[in-house]
Amino acid sequence: MPPRNGARFARQFNCIKLPLAGEFICYNRPTGTRTDAGFCMLQVGQPAPGFELPDADMELVSLAAFRAHRNVVVFFYPRDDTPSCTLESIDFSDLYDDFERHQTVVLGISMDDFLSHIEFRDKYGLAVQLLSDVEGEVCGLYGVLQEVEKDGVRRNCIQRSTFVIDKHGMIAQAWYNVKPRGHAAEVLQTIRSLAKCK
Repeated sequence: MPPRNGARFARQFNCIKLPLAGEFICYNRPTGTRTDAGFCMLQVGQPAPGFELPDADMELVSLAAFRAHRNVVVFFYPRDDTPSCTLESIDFSDLYDDFERHQTVVLGISMDDFLSHIEFRDKYGLAVQLLSDVEGEVCGLYGVLQEVEKDGVRRNCIQRSTFVIDKHGMIAQAWYNVKPRGHAAEVLQTIRSLAKCK
């Protein structure tokens, strides 16, 4: 379903709401920028949607807090402690110091609650911050929800996706439908390229 602040979302990202279906569709965008769940996929050069979400320790983390002094990598993943999500989270954690050297913070977001995040973080010794978007509102803003059907029930699930947000709060790179193996190293290379362009 669309995020609660749908009207503001639609204005900000050039979307219109279909009156009967209750979905959002993008206009003035290249083909293929609408997800199965009706959310708009972000593109390089757009302002990154702001958010404030709790981490595993129930401390609120705001994207705006990093503005002007940190790049931000936000990776959305489907579920804690599943094989692909574990691989991706460990890979980002293993490169934590490299991201730090390039003034970059890494945030993982899923629809799991903070208790699940605590168990996941502690089980694997993850260094990255894990944020809880239980209602999926931020996932909707970033266009990472896809509709799936299981046992006759349709629901929105997270499509594995990653965004690099520069110090100006703009989308510097976006990956949808990510394959986890080797992805963290690919993101780090993008961060290094950003540093060379400054």
